[in-house]
Amino acid sequence: MYYIKEEYANTLEVKQSKFIAYLVPYDKYETLLHKLKEEHPKARHFVTAYRYLNKYDQTVEHSSDDGEPSGTSGKPSLMVLQGQKLINTAVIVVRYFGGTKLGTGGLVRAYSDAVNLVIEKAELYEYKKELTQKIVFDYSDVRFIEYECKEFAVTVSQKEFDEKVSYTVTASEENMKNFLSKTARVATVSTV
Repeated sequence: MYYIKEEYANTLEVKQSKFIAYLVPYDKYETLLHKLKEEHPKARHFVTAYRYLNKYDQTVEHSSDDGEPSGTSGKPSLMVLQGQKLINTAVIVVRYFGGTKLGTGGLVRAYSDAVNLVIEKAELYEYKKELTQKIVFDYSDVRFIEYECKEFAVTVSQKEFDEKVSYTVTASEENMKNFLSKTARVATVSTV
């Protein structure tokens, strides 16, 4: 699976109709949709589709045709997101009608092409599930732990210095497993 970190836009023109596709991280979707509706008051349709992972690691999907004939715009847009294995990502296609009807097949093609065009422009990152753990260790092992954090791309989000040192660390599942294995002789895993 893949995700994006920033917003992308691209425009497709078919028989004088304009399809402006915006690809955006899911957490910015609502804000962007509201902004686009203000910026494009004369646009006919705001077709949307998104996919994201909920807290149970289930994929949640939704699409809207926004007044286009049923199944001709939102669903094809969502299918492109699925085909590209995009997650935590939304697409909004702003359509300006050009006067010529495209028919159902033409609409499906136009929306699919518009979404594919904007995805081609985007920088995709591989999605890896991350784990967060709390580890406890002696002061004498701080340098060793710091070194191993760098080696295994482990991010330290919190450090506490009491009788012992405790770090709250985050990494991909694989990196966390390797990091904990390597540091097991000096660090114990605590509850976060």
